[in-house]
Amino acid sequence: MTRRIPLIAGAALLLAGCGTAVPAAQPPAPGTTACDYAVSGEPARAVEPPPAAASTVGVATVTLTMSGGTVTITGDRARTPCTLNSIESLAKQGFFDDTGCHRLADSGMHMVQCGDPAGTGRGGPGYRFADERDPGARYPAGTVAMANAGPNTNGSQFFIIYSGEAQLSPDYTVFGQVDEASLKVLRTMAAAGHDNGYGDGTGRPLGPFRIITASVG
Repeated sequence: MTRRIPLIAGAALLLAGCGTAVPAAQPPAPGTTACDYAVSGEPARAVEPPPAAASTVGVATVTLTMSGGTVTITGDRARTPCTLNSIESLAKQGFFDDTGCHRLADSGMHMVQCGDPAGTGRGGPGYRFADERDPGARYPAGTVAMANAGPNTNGSQFFIIYSGEAQLSPDYTVFGQVDEASLKVLRTMAAAGHDNGYGDGTGRPLGPFRIITASVG
């Protein structure tokens, strides 16, 4: 893959130069955490960075209406707040709409990779952010994780394991799961195979494999 198989309180002040009072940075509000989305290249589609404060409460749900049916991703905000904050922000802005999934694996590992509007495997949102990894991560069917190009290079590309269990190192941020109904949709689309165009047993899907719309909630 090009992107691999994603304070002080109260009225206290800091002083800067000539006695000028500069308000200190505010701590995150309860139920949120601070995230850093660093500018990185040109976005594949015009989009604004996510809000810097991400919720750590509750479950996030992103529904992908795909060419073969509906795929529903759910994730725990407490575990990967900055990742889910980014995915939700991109979905709300239409970043994933009318986007082809550009990489499919159907031997050894059963995976589909999506999230690049450019369809090249190199496109992203114009920012990157840190990993929220679990050192004991496993990748059974239903796992949704960020693709990356090395540590702390998450952008917009993600992959879904649609069958079996992928034998991957715990280097990818697992931010969600899909249910059995979603897996059935993915397996049906994957059955058309791929063109082996990447030369490593993976390639572009031969059948329609598109995200038509992505919605939150």
